[in-house]
Amino acid sequence: MEGKIVTIPYHIEMADSFFKRLKGLMFRKDPIQNEGLWIVPCNAVHMFFMKFPLDIVLLNEQNEVIELHHCLQPWKMTKPVKNAYSTLELPAGAAEKLGIRIGSFIHVKN
Repeated sequence: MEGKIVTIPYHIEMADSFFKRLKGLMFRKDPIQNEGLWIVPCNAVHMFFMKFPLDIVLLNEQNEVIELHHCLQPWKMTKPVKNAYSTLELPAGAAEKLGIRIGSFIHVKN
């Protein structure tokens, strides 16, 4: 592993069922803080019905960051990423604050 390992200090909920992936963070009124959602499997996201922006981190099966969207706004979407296995949704600004970059490896500590 050449990339930096980034440990996420937030509570991360796993969305690994059809209904959890479908709902995601939609319809929440207040922006998330110190928490996130890890969607497995997932290679693209939409921000339909969202009321706040998110940082979107797309990961391969080794939890290496292969694409990053800072502050994705409501009603926007990402294109599918061929090698993405999962997506980590974090509060807007968290990726920069935590030093997440393309090539970083993500470790979640719940």
